[in-house]
Amino acid sequence: MSKRWIMLFTTMIFAALIVSGCGSDKKESKEEKSAEAEETAAEKETEEPEAEEPEEEDKEEPEENVEEDAEGESNEEESSNDFSEFISYMEEETEGTAKVLYENDEQQVHEADDFSVSLDGYTLVELKDFHTDFEIPFNDQTDGGVIIAKYTVTNDTDEDAYYMPALYMSYTGAQKDYNNNQYLVPEEEQLPTKLSPANDYAIKAGESITGYYTYPFGEDHLKEVLDASTATVAVPAPHSKKGDVNSNFGKEGKFTLSLNEDGAEKVEGNKDFYADAVTAEDMGDKKMLKEKDGIDESEKLGDITVTLDGYQFTSFTPNEVEAPRFESFENGIVLLTLKFDLDNKNSSVIGKNSISSKLTVNDGSQYMLHEGMLLNYRNDDIIKDGESGELLQIFILDQEQYEKIWKNKSFEVEIGPMRDDDAKDISKGKQATFTLPE
Repeated sequence: MSKRWIMLFTTMIFAALIVSGCGSDKKESKEEKSAEAEETAAEKETEEPEAEEPEEEDKEEPEENVEEDAEGESNEEESSNDFSEFISYMEEETEGTAKVLYENDEQQVHEADDFSVSLDGYTLVELKDFHTDFEIPFNDQTDGGVIIAKYTVTNDTDEDAYYMPALYMSYTGAQKDYNNNQYLVPEEEQLPTKLSPANDYAIKAGESITGYYTYPFGEDHLKEVLDASTATVAVPAPHSKKGDVNSNFGKEGKFTLSLNEDGAEKVEGNKDFYADAVTAEDMGDKKMLKEKDGIDESEKLGDITVTLDGYQFTSFTPNEVEAPRFESFENGIVLLTLKFDLDNKNSSVIGKNSISSKLTVNDGSQYMLHEGMLLNYRNDDIIKDGESGELLQIFILDQEQYEKIWKNKSFEVEIGPMRDDDAKDISKGKQATFTLPE
């Protein structure tokens, strides 16, 4: 082998050794750096908790705030009623187009002896151009509207109860009562599905059941109910025995629904008036003329104490539907509604619908009897023995005579005798007499 080749070979071996050494140095350098980094990280891990304790406490506080905020949002969601899912379902099922006209989340509760029914909220939706398969409940029209209402039934008694949710809706001038339509929201969400013959309408002691109702209106009826601006829902009483409609307890009730801003104003205004049938059934417009509360004058009729709490004089204009009932009052109408409290220590119940009263006006020269048909009582509205309860009485006055003659003279009311729910006299013919104070 020539010296040239020997020198070249030697040079190559030397170069390989150098490269290998460099690679080893780099590898060792990386390992050293990695080890140093791990050691530094370990040191930091040991040191950081002490150094950053205040920061961790600061971080915990926002997390608590986040939880509180989330809880607040959750509560807000629980208190609000989102009907959008049901509206979308209705559109898909009917192939129609929906538009929300009015919503109300103000809860109304009817109590009946530890049993309650609440209207938790509702929405009025315009539904247009839907499939003809759905036209029958919409008065044979394919445009109209739907009220979706959310109800909760709660049994706080110690026994199981039975509740048929016949929550019929009506409005002034309606030709029929409106009931739930089973095809407009999912069947499993409907109150008449949750309380139905399949489960004997049973609601267990301590149980609460929430479900939905849909009230459909054809286009013509939608216009009528919007013109009326309010609607009412009848709330039936619960039963204590399965299948026995005569075992009802508590009492029936009523919810009033505003359906537009006019209706909301009317409902709000009606809160100022005593809840006689004129107010409760929206028979027309009342305007306060004179009122007095807290009179607190009492008379005893045997074991029953009758207390005059207050009175209201209101001018009244009946609506179109009710006007024929008042056609004999050509000079205008003034209503006098009186509020009494009856403390019943008698062994019999007091039937509110059985009590009569007489109003004497013009310094005793004229009188009139109360108008029972304008009171919101039924035969089963009673005040049990050992309990107290409110009683309203109402009189219709000719407005012209009231303004010109009566209003500046004394008004005397005579109430009784007290009667039970079978109209039997339980106060031995005795009556209580009050002169209305100024």
